[in-house]
This record gives sequence, structure tokens and C-alpha cells, in this order.
Amino acid sequence: MLRTRLGIMMFLQFFIWGGWFVTLGTFLSQNLDATGGQIGMAFSTQSWGAIIAPFIIGLIADRYFNAERILAILHLAGAALMFGLYRSQDFASFYPLVLVYMILYMPTLALVNSVSFRQMRDPSQEFAKIRVWGTIGWILAGLAISYLFSWDGAEAIAGGALRNTFLMCAIASLALGVYCFTLPATPPKADTRKGGLKEILGLDALQLLRDRNYAIFFIASVLICIPLAFYYQNANPFLAEIGVANPTGKMTLGQISEVLFMLLLPVFIHRFGIKITLIVGMLAWAVRYALFAFGDAGEGVYMLLIGIALHGVCYDFFFVSGQIYTDARAGERFQSAAQGMITLATYGVGMLIGFWVAGLVTDHYVTAEGHDWYGIWLFPALFALAVLLLFLVAFKDKDSTSTKPEASRT
Repeated sequence: MLRTRLGIMMFLQFFIWGGWFVTLGTFLSQNLDATGGQIGMAFSTQSWGAIIAPFIIGLIADRYFNAERILAILHLAGAALMFGLYRSQDFASFYPLVLVYMILYMPTLALVNSVSFRQMRDPSQEFAKIRVWGTIGWILAGLAISYLFSWDGAEAIAGGALRNTFLMCAIASLALGVYCFTLPATPPKADTRKGGLKEILGLDALQLLRDRNYAIFFIASVLICIPLAFYYQNANPFLAEIGVANPTGKMTLGQISEVLFMLLLPVFIHRFGIKITLIVGMLAWAVRYALFAFGDAGEGVYMLLIGIALHGVCYDFFFVSGQIYTDARAGERFQSAAQGMITLATYGVGMLIGFWVAGLVTDHYVTAEGHDWYGIWLFPALFALAVLLLFLVAFKDKDSTSTKPEASRT
């Protein structure tokens, strides 16, 4: 029963995110006449949310309020903001609302984990069974947009149907906000008051950068977020503009792939080690963007579908394995701080730069007919390849994640 309750929470949490974020670029360009730079600004709100989230969680939520209560309040406020986005008629009124929304939403990603972990006896065995419902929620949101409501067809987009995604997510946010008040009590831990700002933001873990190999991995993680931003910002508008049917539904292949490759990841790391795993992840980014550059909505549509399906390799083999590598290098003393540091660096700083670059590149390749997508996708393909080559030359840690931190310091 408890697992079901937590699964519903995770389902709604990611249904909300997947229900509007995937089609955001298409909506802004087609319905609000936003430029590439403006679309980049809108997507960058995720990064600002990731940067500010540690303050909300570490300085407020973890210290003074039950996690389930502040989770409820944030989602209720999010429902009101989503309704405001639904009614926005231009980018000037849209942007402030989406900025405030993401500042409130990003902390909820940590809060749902906190609520889940505190109810589990063995999180290592139980959490994956709860978290998978979040991925299912994201997938079903995309399928509903494409196949249930048909909001992302060419005529529907032109008629402004994608605006309904915000109303759908407002209703889901309202439901989750009310539902969170029924979740098991998750009071603050007594020892959370002892940590300072440096510990909350993960800055204690900066000493990991003394390890040359980890510093190289850290830099590569920030840099690879630049091509990552191109996918989030441009994939759905690209598929819609070139005439791929049901683009949002087809993009759920990426989440399905993510689940499958998540199961393969431990086996791959054990067999080939962390370096090869990270290299495969970075190579997948270059390959997927090359497939996007050369694919089309006709005979080349299979290239696009393969590129979407590579999302599991791209994300799991680099970002998830990177979290595992960070955990192994940090040791018990800095585990939480190190995860906070790498999240702040990637989803915060890295993707903030990435969305800005993606906006500039997209604007550069605007044409009378729409966009020169070959040029747009070739940029992140070559960028990811360059990051891979630098990593390949500089990263010398051939050991698996079982290596103790002390043994790897230089």
C-alpha cells in the first residue's frame, strides 16, 4: 500500500514535467513567435531552478518543515503558475511565470526522493521500484499529447492546441498538491541544522578536484551539458517542423530506452569499467546528433528514431555512471556534498551555458522556410566529439568504481 502511494506521487511528479517541458520549444516558436534566444531563456529556467534549489531544500525545507507539506505547497503554487502559463499570450508575460515555476519545481525533485527514502528500510532495493513510476508518468504524458489528444500535429499546433498542455499540467499539479498532504509525515532530521551553507551547496566536495582524473571528468560533465541542452530545447520543434507525425509520442522512446539501459548499466560498468562506460555515453551524444543532422521525415525517419532511442545510452552511460563514479570517489564523508556539487555544476551551470549556446546557434540557422537543421545538429555533434577526444586523451583512471578515493588521489 505504501509503495503504491509513493508510486502515485512519483507518477504525477514526472507526468507534470513531461507534460509541458518536451513541447515547450515548439509552443514558444509556433504560438508565441519566440526567437531561439528567447526559447533558450525559457529552457534556462530549469538551470536557475537547479542552482537555487539547494537553498530552498538545504536552508528551508530540510530544517523547518515536513518534506511532504512543503512539497504540497510548492505543487499548489505550481498549479496556479501553470494556469498563468496557459493564459499567456506573449513571451514577455510567459517568461516571468515559467522562471518562478521552475524555481519552485526543481526543489520538488529532491523532496519526492526525501519522502520516499524516509519510508524505506532498504532504499537500494526499494527505490528503483518507486522511481520507475516517474518515468512511466513522463512517457504517458507524451503519449497522451500525441495519441490521446493529438495536440502536436501540424494543424493542431498552428491552432494553438499545445497551450492545453499547461492546463493539463495545472490540473495534475493541483491533484498532486492536494495528494501530498495525505503522504506519510516526513519531518526534518535533527542533524540537518548543523550543516553550514558550504556543506548544503556541496562545496565541501571541491577538494575532490585535487584528483586530476576526477577534475577532468568534472570539466567533461559541464562541457557535455552544452550538447545535452540542444536535445531538450530543439528535438521536439525539429521533429514537428520537418513533419514527423506524433513527435511527442515518438520522443517517449527516449524514456523507454532510459529504463532499459539503466538495467544494463551495472553489468556494463562491471564488465568494461567506468572509463569505457563514460566514453560510450559521450560517443552516443555525437552519434545521435549526426543521425538528427542526416535524417528526415521520409525515408530517413529511421535515423531520427534511432537518435531518440539513444537517449538511454546518452543519459545513463554518462550522467548516471558519473553519479556512481562521483559517489565512489567521494567516500562516506563527502557523498552527499559531492552529489550536490556535480548536480549544481551540470544541471545548473553547464546547462545554463548550454541553453544559451543552443539559442544562439538556432537563431544563426534560421531560414525563410524555418531552420537549417543540418547546421544546428552538426554543431552539438562535433562539440560532443571534441569533448570525447579531450576526455579520451586526458582521463587515465582505468579502474572501476570500486576504487577507494584515497587510492586515486594525486
